[in-house]
Amino acid sequence: MKVVIIGGVAGGATAAARIRRLDEKAEIVVFERSGYISYANCGLPYYVGDVITDKDELTLQSPAGFKRRFNIDVKIRHEVTAIDKANKTVKVKNLESGEEFEESYDKLVLAPGAKPFVPDIPGAYSEKIFSVRTVEDTFAIKKYIQKKQPKSAVVIGGGFVGVEMAENLSALGIKVTLAEAAKQLLSPFDGDMAAFIHAEVRRHGINLLLGKGVKGFAEKEGMLEVYIDGEKTLRTDMAIMAVGVTPETSLAEKAGLELGLRKSIAVNERMETSAKDIYAVGDAVQVKNFVTGEYFLAALAGPANKQARIAADNICGIKSEYKGAQGSSVVKVFDITAASTGINERTAEKSGIKYDKVILSPMSHAGYYPGGKVMTVKVLFEKESFRLLGAQIVGYDGVDKRIDVFATAARAGLDARELKDIDLAYAPPYSSAKDPVNMAGFMIDNVANGTLKQWFVEDEKNLPRDGSVTLLDTRTPGEYKRGHVKDFINIPVDELRGRLDEIEKDKPVYVICQSGLRSYIASRILEGNGYTAYNFAGGFRFYDAVMNDKALIEKEFPCGMDR
Repeated sequence: MKVVIIGGVAGGATAAARIRRLDEKAEIVVFERSGYISYANCGLPYYVGDVITDKDELTLQSPAGFKRRFNIDVKIRHEVTAIDKANKTVKVKNLESGEEFEESYDKLVLAPGAKPFVPDIPGAYSEKIFSVRTVEDTFAIKKYIQKKQPKSAVVIGGGFVGVEMAENLSALGIKVTLAEAAKQLLSPFDGDMAAFIHAEVRRHGINLLLGKGVKGFAEKEGMLEVYIDGEKTLRTDMAIMAVGVTPETSLAEKAGLELGLRKSIAVNERMETSAKDIYAVGDAVQVKNFVTGEYFLAALAGPANKQARIAADNICGIKSEYKGAQGSSVVKVFDITAASTGINERTAEKSGIKYDKVILSPMSHAGYYPGGKVMTVKVLFEKESFRLLGAQIVGYDGVDKRIDVFATAARAGLDARELKDIDLAYAPPYSSAKDPVNMAGFMIDNVANGTLKQWFVEDEKNLPRDGSVTLLDTRTPGEYKRGHVKDFINIPVDELRGRLDEIEKDKPVYVICQSGLRSYIASRILEGNGYTAYNFAGGFRFYDAVMNDKALIEKEFPCGMDR
């Protein structure tokens, strides 16, 4: 059996190695357009920022190493230009010599990845504008920085690569502007959770422009001018285009393979394309969302590697199926960590899923052990069925640990209430006896049995201010004085039982505190005395972060707060 693989990074290299482990006699040929194989895409921004200082660390394997260990022929700087399905051949061009030739195959694997999206705007191809896809791209950025010593840079795009590039350029002492056309960074997160990410980016001196699309570029007097919606012209030394990626499927399209979402390659659960003996994996393919069942694009290394293994299994006669992706991700944003799995509110609404949510602010480990820090956790679940839909966490220590538990629970099909039952490791330096994951489960269980009624940040603007409801802040007078939601009265939770006569019993009570715990206790006191009480999800720290972020984005003062 002869297998030809187009693309030698995550998906292609993994498929090649897996096929060899399953079939010692197979002839395997990998064609890679760039000069490197099996390189760490996700590490490229950190090489720019000198976190990774040895460029050789970016390449996990070399063609010679692949040959020695796996007996696989890897041809770098070779581009496959056409596929002949009928005759089972591919046309290949040697990019260094210009030579063209044909290569036959019994099985073909497409792993071309995705290419940076370059908007059709004036000046987008200036030599001062860079993309970040390959090792060569990264070396070009590094060389430019070392030679030109830029003092400023504009990063266009607020996805993972854009945020990581902004951080790493800033670490070099470069003044960075980060512009994103949407009103938030990192689209896997909901806007309320992204508020904490925005605050961290601003805290480190990044000029953050949200809801601002780039209209064009021009080189003038040795500088690059960047034209942005509603902003003065930015003059900068360089720019990074990180506005997203699109599947690299021109080869598949020319070959007449069936395409799917955004011209991605359509595959079945065995990673087979519409053509016999042709498989496809990685960023170029559409996959099923494990939560919604709908097709989406998951340009992530984890899914690419799993898909490659499954394609290799089927090529070698082992029945193997890809069950879909949850889009689990984690990203370092200066001093914080942000992670998500499953779907967010926007996706749930788009998919017509009726959902509920809990928001909590637990410590990363036991509060009495030094060094614990608050994290913000948001968990979505389906109403009635309580199916776990997704989770988002922003914090410091332990974020990655908890998101992996949520991802595993969702994959295993646990009822969201069962999060309270998961037996997790505990010691004071690492967690609490009631882990944040368990706490989320306790809250969801309380929602299910009616012990917890909630209101959310988006409800604040619609709360009646005509006296028909009671608006209650249960923090200390000092906390209340430093900032509170407009029209909320202050009765500390520890004084509440003795001051119930100040609250009219026939009116619903909307309660808030700093993190949600004291207001929950207050809600239970009120319910136990015949009131109907609603607890604010996330607490005032959450409300404050969201409203301040909204004000900065919209350049207006938060009208819902008294200060």
